[in-house]
Amino acid sequence: MKGHRPPASYAHARPLHVLVLEDNAELRQQILLPGLRDYGFRVHGAGTAAELHRIMSKQHLDIVILDVGLPDDNGFNVAQRLRSLSDIGIVMLTGNDGRQHHLAALQNGADFYLTKPVDLDVLAATLHNLARRLSPASLIRDAMPDATQPPRWRLEAGCWRFVSPKGKVLALTAAEQCVAATLAAENGTPVSRDSLIQALALKVHNFDPHRLEMMIHRWRRKAISSTGEALPLITLRGNGYMLACDSDTSIPRI
Repeated sequence: MKGHRPPASYAHARPLHVLVLEDNAELRQQILLPGLRDYGFRVHGAGTAAELHRIMSKQHLDIVILDVGLPDDNGFNVAQRLRSLSDIGIVMLTGNDGRQHHLAALQNGADFYLTKPVDLDVLAATLHNLARRLSPASLIRDAMPDATQPPRWRLEAGCWRFVSPKGKVLALTAAEQCVAATLAAENGTPVSRDSLIQALALKVHNFDPHRLEMMIHRWRRKAISSTGEALPLITLRGNGYMLACDSDTSIPRI
Protein backbone atom coordinates (compact mmCIF):
# COMPACT_ATOMS: atom_id res chain seq x y z
CA MET A 1 0.00 0.00 0.00
CA LYS A 2 3.04 2.30 0.13
CA GLY A 3 2.54 5.45 -1.93
CA HIS A 4 -1.22 4.97 -2.05
CA ARG A 5 -3.09 8.29 -2.18
CA PRO A 6 -6.27 8.47 -0.11
CA PRO A 7 -9.48 9.57 -1.83
CA ALA A 8 -10.16 13.32 -1.63
CA SER A 9 -13.41 12.60 0.20
CA TYR A 10 -11.32 11.42 3.20
CA ALA A 11 -9.79 14.87 3.79
CA HIS A 12 -10.11 16.25 7.32
CA ALA A 13 -9.23 19.60 8.93
CA ARG A 14 -6.50 17.71 10.80
CA PRO A 15 -5.23 14.13 10.70
CA LEU A 16 -7.16 11.71 12.90
CA HIS A 17 -4.93 10.38 15.68
CA VAL A 18 -5.13 6.58 15.67
CA LEU A 19 -3.38 4.01 17.82
CA VAL A 20 -3.01 0.43 16.62
CA LEU A 21 -2.80 -2.12 19.45
CA GLU A 22 -1.55 -5.31 17.78
CA ASP A 23 0.93 -7.75 19.32
CA ASN A 24 2.08 -9.10 15.93
CA ALA A 25 4.99 -6.70 15.35
CA GLU A 26 5.31 -7.54 11.64
CA LEU A 27 1.62 -6.90 10.95
CA ARG A 28 1.66 -3.74 13.04
CA GLN A 29 4.91 -2.16 11.84
CA GLN A 30 5.08 -3.30 8.23
CA ILE A 31 1.43 -3.30 7.16
CA LEU A 32 -1.03 -1.46 9.40
CA LEU A 33 1.01 1.58 10.44
CA PRO A 34 2.51 2.47 7.03
CA GLY A 35 -0.78 1.65 5.31
CA LEU A 36 -2.78 3.99 7.56
CA ARG A 37 -0.13 6.72 7.19
CA ASP A 38 -0.62 6.49 3.44
CA TYR A 39 -4.27 7.29 4.08
CA GLY A 40 -3.34 10.45 5.97
CA PHE A 41 -3.81 9.22 9.54
CA ARG A 42 -1.50 10.17 12.36
CA VAL A 43 -0.70 6.75 13.83
CA HIS A 44 1.07 5.17 16.77
CA GLY A 45 1.60 1.49 17.46
CA ALA A 46 1.55 -0.54 20.68
CA GLY A 47 2.09 -4.22 21.37
CA THR A 48 0.56 -4.48 24.85
CA ALA A 49 -2.36 -3.04 26.80
CA ALA A 50 0.10 -1.47 29.26
CA GLU A 51 1.82 0.38 26.40
CA LEU A 52 -1.53 1.63 25.10
CA HIS A 53 -2.46 3.07 28.50
CA ARG A 54 0.94 4.75 28.88
CA ILE A 55 0.48 6.49 25.53
CA MET A 56 -3.09 7.51 26.38
CA SER A 57 -1.96 9.02 29.68
CA LYS A 58 0.26 11.45 27.77
CA GLN A 59 -1.68 12.39 24.63
CA HIS A 60 -5.11 12.59 23.05
CA LEU A 61 -6.26 9.84 20.70
CA ASP A 62 -9.32 9.82 18.43
CA ILE A 63 -9.55 6.10 17.66
CA VAL A 64 -7.97 2.89 18.93
CA ILE A 65 -7.73 -0.23 16.78
CA LEU A 66 -7.65 -3.28 19.09
CA ASP A 67 -6.49 -6.81 18.53
CA VAL A 68 -8.42 -9.35 20.61
CA GLY A 69 -5.46 -11.51 21.62
CA LEU A 70 -2.83 -9.62 23.64
CA PRO A 71 0.09 -10.84 25.78
CA ASP A 72 -1.03 -8.95 28.91
CA ASP A 73 -4.82 -8.71 28.48
CA ASN A 74 -7.55 -9.29 25.90
CA GLY A 75 -9.15 -6.80 23.58
CA PHE A 76 -12.61 -7.18 25.09
CA ASN A 77 -11.36 -6.08 28.53
CA VAL A 78 -9.43 -3.19 27.01
CA ALA A 79 -12.46 -2.04 25.00
CA GLN A 80 -14.64 -2.13 28.11
CA ARG A 81 -12.15 -0.03 30.10
CA LEU A 82 -11.72 2.50 27.30
CA ARG A 83 -15.47 2.88 26.90
CA SER A 84 -15.98 3.39 30.65
CA LEU A 85 -13.42 6.21 30.66
CA SER A 86 -14.10 8.02 27.40
CA ASP A 87 -16.05 8.32 24.15
CA ILE A 88 -13.02 7.33 22.06
CA GLY A 89 -13.59 5.46 18.81
CA ILE A 90 -12.91 1.72 19.07
CA VAL A 91 -12.40 -0.71 16.16
CA MET A 92 -11.62 -4.34 16.95
CA LEU A 93 -9.63 -6.65 14.70
CA THR A 94 -9.62 -10.42 15.10
CA GLY A 95 -8.90 -13.58 13.18
CA ASN A 96 -12.11 -15.09 14.57
CA ASP A 97 -15.21 -14.27 12.51
CA GLY A 98 -17.59 -16.11 14.85
CA ARG A 99 -20.84 -14.54 15.95
CA GLN A 100 -19.99 -14.73 19.66
CA HIS A 101 -16.77 -12.76 19.19
CA HIS A 102 -18.64 -10.16 17.18
CA LEU A 103 -21.30 -9.79 19.87
CA ALA A 104 -18.70 -9.66 22.66
CA ALA A 105 -16.85 -6.85 20.88
CA LEU A 106 -19.98 -4.72 20.49
CA GLN A 107 -21.22 -5.47 24.00
CA ASN A 108 -17.89 -4.34 25.46
CA GLY A 109 -17.95 -0.98 23.72
CA ALA A 110 -16.46 -1.46 20.27
CA ASP A 111 -17.94 0.64 17.47
CA PHE A 112 -16.85 -1.67 14.64
CA TYR A 113 -15.58 -5.24 14.35
CA LEU A 114 -13.40 -6.32 11.41
CA THR A 115 -11.84 -9.71 10.72
CA LYS A 116 -8.26 -10.41 9.64
CA PRO A 117 -6.74 -10.26 7.15
CA VAL A 118 -8.15 -6.76 7.03
CA ASP A 119 -8.47 -4.82 3.78
CA LEU A 120 -6.78 -1.44 4.31
CA ASP A 121 -9.32 0.31 2.07
CA VAL A 122 -12.14 -1.03 4.27
CA LEU A 123 -10.25 -0.18 7.48
CA ALA A 124 -9.60 3.40 6.34
CA ALA A 125 -13.23 3.88 5.31
CA THR A 126 -14.35 2.48 8.68
CA LEU A 127 -12.12 4.91 10.58
CA HIS A 128 -13.42 7.90 8.63
CA ASN A 129 -17.03 6.84 9.10
CA LEU A 130 -16.39 6.42 12.82
CA ALA A 131 -14.83 9.88 12.99
CA ARG A 132 -18.16 11.41 11.99
CA ARG A 133 -19.60 10.54 15.41
CA LEU A 134 -16.61 11.88 17.38
CA SER A 135 -17.11 15.08 19.30
CA PRO A 136 -16.78 18.13 17.02
CA ALA A 137 -15.07 19.89 19.93
CA SER A 138 -12.43 17.17 19.97
CA LEU A 139 -11.74 17.54 16.26
CA ILE A 140 -11.54 21.34 16.52
CA ARG A 141 -9.33 21.26 19.61
CA ASP A 142 -6.49 19.32 17.99
CA ALA A 143 -6.78 21.32 14.78
CA MET A 144 -5.71 24.48 16.64
CA PRO A 145 -1.96 25.05 17.13
CA ASP A 146 -2.17 25.96 20.83
CA ALA A 147 -4.97 23.58 21.71
CA THR A 148 -4.92 22.27 25.28
CA GLN A 149 -5.55 18.69 26.24
CA PRO A 150 -8.93 17.82 27.80
CA PRO A 151 -9.03 18.05 31.60
CA ARG A 152 -8.00 14.97 33.54
CA TRP A 153 -8.32 13.77 37.10
CA ARG A 154 -5.94 15.68 39.35
CA LEU A 155 -4.30 14.58 42.59
CA GLU A 156 -4.10 17.51 45.03
CA ALA A 157 -3.42 18.51 48.65
CA GLY A 158 -0.46 16.20 49.15
CA CYS A 159 -2.35 13.31 47.50
CA TRP A 160 -5.24 13.50 49.98
CA ARG A 161 -7.90 14.30 47.41
CA PHE A 162 -8.74 13.74 43.76
CA VAL A 163 -10.46 16.41 41.67
CA SER A 164 -12.43 15.04 38.73
CA PRO A 165 -12.32 16.56 35.22
CA LYS A 166 -15.63 18.28 36.06
CA GLY A 167 -14.20 19.78 39.25
CA LYS A 168 -15.80 17.45 41.80
CA VAL A 169 -13.74 16.47 44.84
CA LEU A 170 -13.11 12.91 45.99
CA ALA A 171 -11.55 12.74 49.47
CA LEU A 172 -9.16 9.84 50.08
CA THR A 173 -8.65 7.66 53.12
CA ALA A 174 -5.11 7.06 54.39
CA ALA A 175 -4.92 3.72 52.56
CA GLU A 176 -6.28 5.22 49.32
CA GLN A 177 -3.82 8.10 49.64
CA CYS A 178 -0.96 5.62 49.97
CA VAL A 179 -2.03 3.71 46.85
CA ALA A 180 -2.70 6.92 44.90
CA ALA A 181 0.72 8.32 45.81
CA THR A 182 2.48 5.10 44.83
CA LEU A 183 0.67 4.90 41.47
CA ALA A 184 1.00 8.62 40.66
CA ALA A 185 4.75 8.50 41.36
CA GLU A 186 5.11 6.10 38.42
CA ASN A 187 3.48 8.59 36.01
CA GLY A 188 1.40 6.19 33.92
CA THR A 189 3.62 3.12 34.31
CA PRO A 190 2.00 -0.05 35.72
CA VAL A 191 2.68 -0.81 39.39
CA SER A 192 2.60 -4.43 40.56
CA ARG A 193 0.29 -5.65 43.31
CA ASP A 194 3.36 -6.60 45.37
CA SER A 195 4.69 -3.04 45.19
CA LEU A 196 1.35 -1.62 46.33
CA ILE A 197 1.16 -4.11 49.19
CA GLN A 198 4.69 -3.16 50.26
CA ALA A 199 3.60 0.49 50.37
CA LEU A 200 0.50 -0.36 52.41
CA ALA A 201 1.76 -2.93 54.89
CA LEU A 202 4.55 -3.02 57.47
CA LYS A 203 4.42 -6.83 57.46
CA VAL A 204 3.91 -7.85 53.86
CA HIS A 205 3.54 -11.57 54.56
CA ASN A 206 0.59 -10.92 56.89
CA PHE A 207 -1.27 -8.83 54.32
CA ASP A 208 -4.12 -10.54 52.47
CA PRO A 209 -3.87 -9.56 48.75
CA HIS A 210 -7.67 -9.65 48.54
CA ARG A 211 -7.74 -6.59 50.83
CA LEU A 212 -6.02 -4.58 48.10
CA GLU A 213 -8.51 -5.74 45.47
CA MET A 214 -11.48 -4.93 47.71
CA MET A 215 -10.07 -1.52 48.56
CA ILE A 216 -9.64 -0.65 44.89
CA HIS A 217 -13.14 -1.95 44.14
CA ARG A 218 -14.63 0.28 46.86
CA TRP A 219 -12.47 3.20 45.69
CA ARG A 220 -13.88 2.95 42.17
CA ARG A 221 -17.45 2.73 43.49
CA LYS A 222 -16.88 5.74 45.74
CA ALA A 223 -15.57 7.77 42.79
CA ILE A 224 -18.69 7.04 40.73
CA SER A 225 -20.97 7.75 43.70
CA SER A 226 -19.24 11.02 44.68
CA THR A 227 -18.43 12.50 41.28
CA GLY A 228 -20.41 10.57 38.67
CA GLU A 229 -17.14 9.96 36.81
CA ALA A 230 -15.02 6.83 36.49
CA LEU A 231 -11.70 6.86 38.29
CA PRO A 232 -8.80 6.55 35.79
CA LEU A 233 -7.48 3.50 37.65
CA ILE A 234 -6.80 0.63 35.29
CA THR A 235 -6.24 -3.03 36.13
CA LEU A 236 -3.71 -4.72 33.87
CA ARG A 237 -3.83 -8.49 34.05
CA GLY A 238 -0.46 -9.80 35.26
CA ASN A 239 0.96 -6.27 35.52
CA GLY A 240 -0.90 -4.73 38.46
CA TYR A 241 -2.51 -1.30 38.25
CA MET A 242 -1.98 2.00 36.48
CA LEU A 243 -3.30 5.48 37.31
CA ALA A 244 -3.58 8.24 34.69
CA CYS A 245 -3.80 11.62 36.39
CA ASP A 246 -2.08 14.97 36.90
CA SER A 247 -0.59 16.11 40.20
CA ASP A 248 0.06 19.61 41.54
CA THR A 249 2.48 18.47 44.20
CA SER A 250 5.47 16.21 44.71
CA ILE A 251 4.45 12.71 45.69
CA PRO A 252 5.13 11.99 49.35
CA ARG A 253 6.80 8.76 50.43
CA ILE A 254 4.68 6.75 52.82
